[in-house]
Amino acid sequence: MTLQTRTPAPTPHTAGTDPVRHGPGPRVAGGLFDPRQLLRSVPDALRKLDPRAMVRSPVMFVVETGSVLTTVLAVTDPGDGFGWLIAGWLWLTVVFANLAEAVAEGRGKAQAATLRRAKTDTVARRRTAHGEERVPGTGLRVDDLVVCEAGDVIPGDGDVVEGAASVDESAITGESAPVIRESGGDRSAVTGGTKVLSDRIVVRITARPGETFLDRMIALVEGAARHKTPNEIALNILLASLTVVFLLAVVTLQPFAVYAGAEQPLVVFTALLVCLIPTTIGALLSAIGIAGMDRLVQRNVLAVSGRAVEAAGDVNTLLLDKTGTITVGNRQAAEFRPVGTVDVPELADAAQLASLADETPEGRSVVALAQEEYRLRERRPGELTHAAWVPFTARTRLSGVDVAGRQIRKGAAGAVAAWVAEHGGGPDAEVAAEVAEVVDAISGSGGTPLVVAERTGEGVAARVLGVIHLKDIVKEGVRERFAELRRMGIRTVMITGDNAGTAAAIAAEAGVDDFLAEATPEDKLALIKREQAGSKLVAMTGDGTNDAPALAQADVGVAMNTGTAAAKEAGNMIDLDSDPTKLIEIVEIGKQLLLTRGALTTFSLANDVAKYFAIIPAMFAAAYPGLDDLNVMRLSSPESAILSAVVFNALVIVALVPLALRGVRYRPVSADRMLRRNIAVYGLGGLAAPFLGIKLIDLVVSLIPGIG
Repeated sequence: MTLQTRTPAPTPHTAGTDPVRHGPGPRVAGGLFDPRQLLRSVPDALRKLDPRAMVRSPVMFVVETGSVLTTVLAVTDPGDGFGWLIAGWLWLTVVFANLAEAVAEGRGKAQAATLRRAKTDTVARRRTAHGEERVPGTGLRVDDLVVCEAGDVIPGDGDVVEGAASVDESAITGESAPVIRESGGDRSAVTGGTKVLSDRIVVRITARPGETFLDRMIALVEGAARHKTPNEIALNILLASLTVVFLLAVVTLQPFAVYAGAEQPLVVFTALLVCLIPTTIGALLSAIGIAGMDRLVQRNVLAVSGRAVEAAGDVNTLLLDKTGTITVGNRQAAEFRPVGTVDVPELADAAQLASLADETPEGRSVVALAQEEYRLRERRPGELTHAAWVPFTARTRLSGVDVAGRQIRKGAAGAVAAWVAEHGGGPDAEVAAEVAEVVDAISGSGGTPLVVAERTGEGVAARVLGVIHLKDIVKEGVRERFAELRRMGIRTVMITGDNAGTAAAIAAEAGVDDFLAEATPEDKLALIKREQAGSKLVAMTGDGTNDAPALAQADVGVAMNTGTAAAKEAGNMIDLDSDPTKLIEIVEIGKQLLLTRGALTTFSLANDVAKYFAIIPAMFAAAYPGLDDLNVMRLSSPESAILSAVVFNALVIVALVPLALRGVRYRPVSADRMLRRNIAVYGLGGLAAPFLGIKLIDLVVSLIPGIG
């Protein structure tokens, strides 16, 4: 195991593109907000007025208590229109807060309804010692073996232990393209409710009825299994503390008011308290957390816990597999390197002929390179009459074709050298040295050399034509994505089983910070523990049973849905699309969640300043005329000032619901720039907006008889 560190060169970044997907794509900005959802969520918002539910949010529980108190006071004095207006708007403040949470939960319930439609009562063909028996899907137990053929719905979660089949998973992932599930690998997991389209598989059941992956998804997207995260709990404690401080401050104001001869009605102090405590963030906090998990679900990522979403926002180290994440997954032909007197077209022609029957991705890439780069015509194996194809075997380590008196072979350098010697190839020291130099150069750059040789007839000595350079193809745009992560303060580490030389070459091209070469499961686990020992949060992806220990150890472990049951149990997120590059999006969504929470907290606290300028002069200017100078908004009357502040306090919650659900737009910038932007937009915005809003409301409220 080798861990190397490198400092990549600066990389230009093209804004507004999603390079991993090879096309334009938006930054993480959250799901769409449907205003009609507000109306559909009103009944749920009213049901949440139950004090047993409200007590979970100390800030809004205080507001509800104030609403009850002002209502009682208004009932005892029916002629007090001001009291009725205050009571009404306080109740609306509570309802609006519940509405934000209900809208967020409503989107989850809609997704859950779609998932429930995927659940079907199936009849399973359970394998027994004497053959098969048909049993209800609900009667299956862990370790039962069930047979599924084309047209069958898979009755429960499990692993394929026999056969391979094409499976329609659109009910779970939303993707219409079928996927292959087969035994003996990391693509063996199947989900209950998906449909077999072809062939026959035997599935070992791994989940009890009611505890399937689909059941877990439904519970999570509905919010039934959602618990407050540590960050959310800490913020709730802060908001509760601020509420207590403002409560004590408001309670002690009345004795001073009595002493000054400016005694105030209890409804005024209630209004002051509600306006000063952080009602905006208190109302939206739960919705922000639910929406964060919802944004992951929209991207087909199931977060097993809100803690994982938050941890994604604080990740310091990102571990990514090389194959399929950083590279396209298969090595491809990059160039032809002739030796001796051979020219490139001659080598390309021979290489193409030798690869026509090679259906591996590498073989197809040789044919494609010959056609695209060297303009050789397209040829197919069927048009070569009397051709004898030589398949690759682990023993010979070469393949090729015998056609029209020519024998062409390609393969490992040592195997081809032995074939050339066996067929009369003389010891040409100059050519041998050139071949060795080219092979060593390709190997040293992280590529794979395939030597090509031919023999043109009986009695003719075989000769080496040149070398094909196979290389890992780094996905387009990943270098830019890693540059973004670097600007976010995240260190990237590539995990690969390749040797250190190959790993170094790919790491340099991809632009990752470090790489872990010749990695074993123990090496991955040890690396994560070392990072965490340095107080860093680590994220990684995995799909195999051998990844399970590292996934469980990582702060953010993203298991692929195609992976084994052990991997999915170990991770705290599951990617239904099985796209390892999505880990980068997950980090951005986590950061967006934290940024949204911080931005709205800043806005909520900044709101208080304008309310001081509205309510304090209204309460005490009669006793202390000098305080009227604080009435910078020139509000119409004390009653209008207090009512306008309360109305603004309620309406701003509704105005911010779309932002809470979509999330504050995140861009990868340094922490200090992010803080400056946060203060400039939401701090100064939270400071200025209430002055404008309260004044506009005052202009309307002052038209009400008895208020203006």
